[in-house]
Amino acid sequence: MTMVLSLQDIHFIREDRHILSGVNIDIRQGEHWVVLGRNGSGKTTVLELMNGYEFPTRGKVQVLGNTYGQCEVREVRKQIGYISQSLYEKLNAGDPVWEVIATGEFGYLRFYEEIPQSAREKAIAMLDKVKLAHLANQPLGTLSQGERKKVMLARALMTNPSILIMDEPCSGLDLYERERLLENVNVLGGQQMTVIYVTHHIEEIIPLFTHVVLIEQGHIIASGAKRDVLTEENLAKAYQVPIRIEWSGDRPWIKVL
Repeated sequence: MTMVLSLQDIHFIREDRHILSGVNIDIRQGEHWVVLGRNGSGKTTVLELMNGYEFPTRGKVQVLGNTYGQCEVREVRKQIGYISQSLYEKLNAGDPVWEVIATGEFGYLRFYEEIPQSAREKAIAMLDKVKLAHLANQPLGTLSQGERKKVMLARALMTNPSILIMDEPCSGLDLYERERLLENVNVLGGQQMTVIYVTHHIEEIIPLFTHVVLIEQGHIIASGAKRDVLTEENLAKAYQVPIRIEWSGDRPWIKVL
């Protein structure tokens, strides 16, 4: 299978702190990955490296056949959809929802010129896909947490990216909104893209996901097919609590012992 993204022997050091040590991740076409670990384990740093917002102290990052440091990173980013709280905070809360989504077509944070009609129509179609078409003209800042996360998903899909990277998209959501958002994420398997999803909540690993990398204090504990990685022994190492794992509908649930 074609290699989509590869982190090879990655070390990331800042101010004498070894944030990542010897990290290797190979993601191939047709796979969807979860980066799982506790807060502070190094998950977001892995994402920053994948997006080319940070560069490793040692090691090699290859994305869609390009090696960072030997290519125009901004061109590679045009093929990556990225959803994160930090990106949301840069958007304008007073802009209408359809316009926020349309900015994703061009990589803008907001428009300062006339918006093409084609971009408007595409943005509204994307809103319909996440079942929020009725909110098209509402200011972004009036939406609930769950609605905002769906808007960010719709925005990220505007360019039909080859890779979609999601940094803890369910953070701050209640149970109802989390499950609605995960429904939207689960159907992405029908599209020609690779989904990479970061979380510290095991129950968010929905059937879409085929592989998991489990990380703790900058080291990979296990990496591979999700049922091979998500064992009680591996999870106890990562979370430092004894747990029991149960599977239902190809989705893992944990019980603390």
